[in-house]
Amino acid sequence: MVTDVSKALENAVGHHQAGRLAEAEEIYRRILAVEPGCAPAWHFLGVMANQLGQSALAVEQIGRSLELQEADPQAHNHLGLAYQAEKKPIEAIASYRRTLELQPDFFEAHYNCGNAFRDLGQLNEAVSCYRRALELNPELFEAYNNLGAVLRDQGAPDKAADCYRQALRIKPDDAEVHFNLGLVTQDQGKLEEAIACYRRASELQPEMAEAHNNMGALVGDQGELDEAHPCFERALELKPDYAEAHNNRGKVFYENCNWEAAAACFERALQLNPMYAEAWNSLGLALRHQRNLADADSCHSRALEIKPDFAEAHCCKSMLLLLTGDFEPGWREYEWRWKTTRFPPRNFRQPVWCGEPLEGRAILLHTEQGLGDALQFIRYAPLVKRFGGTVFVECEKPLWKLLSRCPGIDQLIVAGEEVPPFDVYAPLLSLPGILKTTMASIPANVPYVFADNALITLWRDRLGGGRLFRIGINWHGRTGRGYWRERDIPIECFAALSRVPNVQLVSLQRGEGEHELARSGIPIIDLGDEVDTVHGAFMDTAAIMTNLDLVITSDTSIPHLAGALGVPVWLALPFVPDWRWLLDRSDSPWYPTMRLFRQGRAGDWSDVFSHIETAVRDLTTPK
Repeated sequence: MVTDVSKALENAVGHHQAGRLAEAEEIYRRILAVEPGCAPAWHFLGVMANQLGQSALAVEQIGRSLELQEADPQAHNHLGLAYQAEKKPIEAIASYRRTLELQPDFFEAHYNCGNAFRDLGQLNEAVSCYRRALELNPELFEAYNNLGAVLRDQGAPDKAADCYRQALRIKPDDAEVHFNLGLVTQDQGKLEEAIACYRRASELQPEMAEAHNNMGALVGDQGELDEAHPCFERALELKPDYAEAHNNRGKVFYENCNWEAAAACFERALQLNPMYAEAWNSLGLALRHQRNLADADSCHSRALEIKPDFAEAHCCKSMLLLLTGDFEPGWREYEWRWKTTRFPPRNFRQPVWCGEPLEGRAILLHTEQGLGDALQFIRYAPLVKRFGGTVFVECEKPLWKLLSRCPGIDQLIVAGEEVPPFDVYAPLLSLPGILKTTMASIPANVPYVFADNALITLWRDRLGGGRLFRIGINWHGRTGRGYWRERDIPIECFAALSRVPNVQLVSLQRGEGEHELARSGIPIIDLGDEVDTVHGAFMDTAAIMTNLDLVITSDTSIPHLAGALGVPVWLALPFVPDWRWLLDRSDSPWYPTMRLFRQGRAGDWSDVFSHIETAVRDLTTPK
């Protein structure tokens, strides 16, 4: 029997604080048997119930204590916590506000109130509560951590990062905060710092699957695929049903051009989360590279059913439509590229041109992607000129000299220089859609770019006379990985061409891949060191091409330059080509002087170059 309630209560609280809950509960109940009106016993019994996950009972018991002793700020604060556990944030906020009426400097109540506002999605109020808690207690670790999370949700990663760094000042070895700091530094584009944060989180808490996954995703995005793969393996050891890690692991296989393994990972992610729009889109890409186009299209469509404004999925769908020659919806879907991270819009204050008569107004056409894209679509400048306006074209510096001779352009501006006043604008790759280009209406009059006559003569003299059949070759595209590398051709594939009688190979390779020439042992004229960048490498290359009998190339800017010049060009394509080369046909509606040679199996160039060698021999054998 309890004879001294205050002493018994002190004893019960001691057990409670030491974690001996059963002993504490027995004493609380004995106190209440003797003195049912003991508010502290009801209060602490309710706190214990909340600790044990019995939040509804906690609300009842703490409420009973407040009926007996209403002006108890601690009890109101604990009632708020019980309401939050019951997912009743509005009732919780009312309890915290009553706490603060009774004790305005109760920093924990300010912090708890911030959590309740966060649960309601009222982020500004949550920020105010957290900041007030920190004014009262600058060492309140939890407030810094949660304030950082809310600021990140509000799109303020710099302020969020400051909060997480303050939290780490207090607890330097907290894995969760290192992980959260990784999230915001990733938002800031500070990828090396984000990787370091995820790595530190995984060291402090090796079972944190999310840290391994996020670290793998970032190192994979930076091209460190060998380092990324073990990160996902570890994440999936810890959490086998981790859909995002399966998806990210698939991306590593995808970047290594292992389409089957990539598809298997994406499919596993979708088994775990059938509403995972990103995995549906990724699966569509993997299937497209296996030439399973119908299923690929279904995957992109499913992604868009789940997430209608998913810009990447719209772009992927556009690639399929254009690849199969379904131009009208393809051009329309292609405009979603401006909502992806890969194609930041220019944000001119002038409107985009929609194909209406210009009536003397000035239009700016600007390049947007690779140099080959600019060469392909500059053909539209004369068509735009027919709409009755002044045509400005902004282009990258390497193309300036060459494009300055194109018809339909009133003024050419190098990217980065001041643009004259204009009224409307259009990206070059939007023009086919604006002008409603169909397969039958592709403007394919070549040539529409022209080499400088003096340079043509200079390079004719450099190449020398004779009766050799000169073939310019290119085997390597711009730096990249995954599909970009699938376009590249081993230089050894060209060796057989050098043995065809009366054939002289001329290297058109610049930059990446040039170093392969010396070790190949292929007899070839290498003009790389002689190209004059004063005139522009593209202008010199154009002049060289004009002196050749044929160009044979991988899918880079070189076939576009040759095709735009009207030079005979043979293009060797991977099993699933870029959309502009369409499917199965051996010619290109974009370039009348082009012939296409396609892989029959992914990654296999042997049949392609067997056919090319036969065709070269047929072309060069005297009839």
